[in-house]
Amino acid sequence: MGHPSVDDEAEKRRQYVAANRDRIREMNRLWRSEHLDRARQLNRDSMRRATARRHREAELRERGRERAKRWRVEHPERRREYQQRWVAENREKVREYYNRYYEAHRAEVNARAAARRDADPERTKQITQQWAERNKERRAELQRNRRSDPEIYQSELEANAAARRLKRSLSRAGLPPKRIRVATAAERRANEREADAYFTDPSRPEHLRQFTVFAESLTEHMLKNGARMREFAEAYVASRARMGLPPVPVEDIVYARASEIVAERMRRIDLLTGRDVAAAVRSTKAEVRGAERQRQFDELVQAVVVQVRRNSARYGIGAAMENRARVRRGMPRAPLELLVAQIAMQEVVARMPTSRLSIDDARVAARIASLHTVTSVESRLFAIEDRIQRRPFS
Repeated sequence: MGHPSVDDEAEKRRQYVAANRDRIREMNRLWRSEHLDRARQLNRDSMRRATARRHREAELRERGRERAKRWRVEHPERRREYQQRWVAENREKVREYYNRYYEAHRAEVNARAAARRDADPERTKQITQQWAERNKERRAELQRNRRSDPEIYQSELEANAAARRLKRSLSRAGLPPKRIRVATAAERRANEREADAYFTDPSRPEHLRQFTVFAESLTEHMLKNGARMREFAEAYVASRARMGLPPVPVEDIVYARASEIVAERMRRIDLLTGRDVAAAVRSTKAEVRGAERQRQFDELVQAVVVQVRRNSARYGIGAAMENRARVRRGMPRAPLELLVAQIAMQEVVARMPTSRLSIDDARVAARIASLHTVTSVESRLFAIEDRIQRRPFS
């Protein structure tokens, strides 16, 4: 009779354990209670062996990863071939993995793709054109599907018709066609990022407050002290010229000093930049030019009114004779008061500052002056014209 095999012994042991689980559990509990120190020592030894085993397995896996990494570095062509072969053999798996990842990280995938396109816009444009050339039928199908919506189709027809009408109108008026520069998607995203950074900046309200105060203070200072500061700047420039130094524009000196004075008077200017100061200077220059233009305009109108009242008889004779000459040439008669104001304007302009005024401003000033003087000299002008009309024209 032979000895039982190892498998038979193991099977008998499993059967015994299965049939006596409660008895074995009770015996273990009794043994542990009677040999507590030994049980604890055995438990510690078991934990040490398990920890050592986990460390060995981790080290083995790490060495395997290192070997695989070195192999990939040393054999890039074979690695690439393997990857391409695996992808070709597992198309469905690759598509499933990509779709699953895209659903879980949609925003991140789109952001990375947009960043790649923005980094090389020319390459992106080239790829788009190549795709369009390869997929003409697909593009046509997409366009047909889009126009299948009646509202979209009608809006496109209306936009095209409006563009044609505008083109014809500009052509009839002798104007160049309308030029529209379409912003690319990369440019639109860059503009959106700049706008978000601008409007979400927590320091923006204080920045705007400082800029507004600075610009308003600079304008007020220049309107009040501009003439005096310009005199100082002109003297400074003349002094530099006498010393043989390079010339400096008077306006630069004026606004540099004005900006310095205004900045010293403000409580906070820590958020202002050079661009802010330049923008405030441009705004102030426009305000000063507008105020100077308005001042010269008002002074011109007042001077014309005074000149007409002082010389109404002489101007009346000249205006009446101008009207008779206009009639002789077949031209319509002009209002006497307007002719008088124009004659007075020609004499006044020569001795008044009009550097900010244009020809149109002078015409408007003459009309306004004629309205101011018509009530006071109207009767005298008509009497003068009546006397002139009774005389033979020579």
